[in-house]
Amino acid sequence: MIEKTTRINFLFDFYQSLLTDKQRSYMELYYLDDLSLGEIAEEYEISRQAVYDNIRRTEMMLEEYETKLTLLEKFQQRQQLVEQLEAAVKQNQSPENVLALLEQLKGVE
Repeated sequence: MIEKTTRINFLFDFYQSLLTDKQRSYMELYYLDDLSLGEIAEEYEISRQAVYDNIRRTEMMLEEYETKLTLLEKFQQRQQLVEQLEAAVKQNQSPENVLALLEQLKGVE
């Protein structure tokens, strides 16, 4: 399992277009720019709790999107198959093995 921050960053990359401008801004400031809840609250002139609640709700939304659309899961499957394919080519595995991996890669929808 990947670290929570890394996972949220991946989910944000895949699903940010589904978020509101405010949600996107809070997530960028918190996860990408590494601002604290207090710093974000100060910038938007709201309470730290309001920022926290918005970020937590947005994280839950991103997880719901992933449950329904599985873009991150498919990305990870493709990455794993690409790594296996690279290893197979470097090890001069049989063309059948390489083709089998390519077919698996094509099958990840």
